[in-house]
Amino acid sequence: MSEPNIFADRMLSLGLARVSEQAAIAAAKLIGSGNEKAADQAAVDAMRTQLNLLDIAGVVVIGEGERDEAPMLYIGEEVGSGHGPAVDIALDPLEGTTLCAKDMPNALAVIAMGPRGSMLHAPDVYMDKLAIGPDYPTDVVTLDMSPSERVNALAKAKGVEPREIKVCVLERPRHEDMIAELRSTGAHIRLITDGDVAGIMHCADANRTNIDMYMGSGGAPEGVLAAAALKCMGGQMYGRLLFRNDDERGRAKKAGITDLDKIYTRDELVTRDVIFAATGVTDGSIVGGARWVDGYLETETILMRSKTGSVRHISYRQNNNL
Repeated sequence: MSEPNIFADRMLSLGLARVSEQAAIAAAKLIGSGNEKAADQAAVDAMRTQLNLLDIAGVVVIGEGERDEAPMLYIGEEVGSGHGPAVDIALDPLEGTTLCAKDMPNALAVIAMGPRGSMLHAPDVYMDKLAIGPDYPTDVVTLDMSPSERVNALAKAKGVEPREIKVCVLERPRHEDMIAELRSTGAHIRLITDGDVAGIMHCADANRTNIDMYMGSGGAPEGVLAAAALKCMGGQMYGRLLFRNDDERGRAKKAGITDLDKIYTRDELVTRDVIFAATGVTDGSIVGGARWVDGYLETETILMRSKTGSVRHISYRQNNNL
């Protein structure tokens, strides 16, 4: 038996899967509704309710925003029964609110948990991100390289031509020059409209997703969640915080970050063993989306532990009338 205040990741993992399942189920009822706020709120409510059933002394370190911006699952909120291990929690009850509202692929309910102090308290600013899958030499690609240099270096390490590399990029005007440079190498690009946690996870399973590399800027909190996933799945990730003004720099300092130019590796974003769960809301290349079959709502969850490298796919069925 584990001591009650030890982070027993094996015992907590199934509970974490239940948390993401219930958030996904709540959001799934609003797939295609066009109402992003309602879908997100439904997922938040369900995730918070389920979290508070767990015997943990949890603190949300990556959540829905600052306390004055988010009434639930805000950064610093205490969750769980208050009994049991002290843990950090990073979550996104509905990653891809637009994807859910428009019934587009790869909307997920996502959550990670680790011992207290295991995750970077990333402020709500942008992060420049770069990720590749496992089995490559350390630093084969870096944030200091240009986009074309990254493609050429990864192609060389993989033993293929640059045109055989596929890069996932968030489709945003700020990435137009990067996309043009990537295309000049002959590399293929998969543009995604939202959901860069899923985008980064794709790199860790390239044989299934056909994605070799992720690059571009997106939310720093999502970067920590993605690092937690890669810590379980394998792969390299680098992140550097980006600041547009003094207010954003102040947020970083408030979070305890003193080196504003630091490039974080995966294991600096998430420093200790964690567990990670993601449940599909809409269909995607990592997990299937929620679907109604014969009066039941079915979901698929990917549940992972970095300590053992275990990856489980869990199917869950709930009577839709309950």
